[in-house]
Amino acid sequence: MSGERKPPLSIRELLLPALGAVLLLVGVGVGAVVEKAQFDYTEQMKRHGGDVLDLGSTGTPDASEQGFMVRVVGDLQVVEAPLDKEFNQQTDQPVLIRHVQMFQWRELRYGGAPTYELDWQDHPVDSSHFEHPEGHTNPDKFPLQGEQFDAGLVRLNGFVLAPALVHALTGSEQVTPNLRSLPSNLAASFSLYNNGLVTSAVPTHPQLGDLRVSWEAVPVQTVTVVAKLDGKKLVPATDATDGIGFAVQSGDMPLSGIFPDSPLPPDAPWLRRVLAVLLATLGAGLLVRWHYRRIDPLLAPAIALLVIGAVDAVLWLGNDNAVAARWLGVAAVGAAVAVWRMRTLQQSA
Repeated sequence: MSGERKPPLSIRELLLPALGAVLLLVGVGVGAVVEKAQFDYTEQMKRHGGDVLDLGSTGTPDASEQGFMVRVVGDLQVVEAPLDKEFNQQTDQPVLIRHVQMFQWRELRYGGAPTYELDWQDHPVDSSHFEHPEGHTNPDKFPLQGEQFDAGLVRLNGFVLAPALVHALTGSEQVTPNLRSLPSNLAASFSLYNNGLVTSAVPTHPQLGDLRVSWEAVPVQTVTVVAKLDGKKLVPATDATDGIGFAVQSGDMPLSGIFPDSPLPPDAPWLRRVLAVLLATLGAGLLVRWHYRRIDPLLAPAIALLVIGAVDAVLWLGNDNAVAARWLGVAAVGAAVAVWRMRTLQQSA
């Protein structure tokens, strides 16, 4: 009869849509958390040149990885050794560094009148600013300068390091100069003393203006390099917002140690995305079951993809439009299937 009252909904019938809505929201939330973590990681890594492919100690140059930031670990191989041409000193290490010091006056203050002493300094000391410059006048400038000399070619697991990366290598190992390699004009002025060269007539008693030249080298070692792959070369990323675009660390260093300011990428992001879709599909399935009194295997996942795709697209929109477009495509597919299935179900009702 048209006037009959419909029986009240049972508790089960009331709980069904509520549970479905909760599961749908949980699925959307799981998906949003994954995308937010991925977004934060991607944005932070842009400061250093972009997301990093971890090639470890076994990776070699690959055409499919061109233009990507990569992490490479291995032992340095010096192909073209560095050379200090002025002193004709060379080493089989990747970097050779010359240090120059001069024996000069320096002014000391300990609360009372200043005192003066002669000591080795690696920079010119301006004695004109001394309180008592008389008798404590230093030479105006150094006749020689300290300098760093980098190897012309350094390899790492088949990769070639760009000059900027070689220059950034760290570590220290004393190098004893080779007197027989000195040019004749310098051999007449310098003598070997304590692993360095000095101009002192009596090395144990240097005089004002005497020079001391020494060398150190960055040793061949295991290093971790993060840089952009360009052919067979590892080069700085020119689009890095930090203005550096690469990192060089001694030893086998994980990304978290190289970039401690960067958040970790989400663990198993695709597995979590699948979980998000499954939860949302289950929730949408309960809602479809409540509304149409039947389970539809196409409408439920279509609704899940529509909602998750739309939410995730909004998260990426304006930050990475390519990713946002992919999620919009997922939402569009879900919307098309959902509309088609709802029309089909209505026609068959």
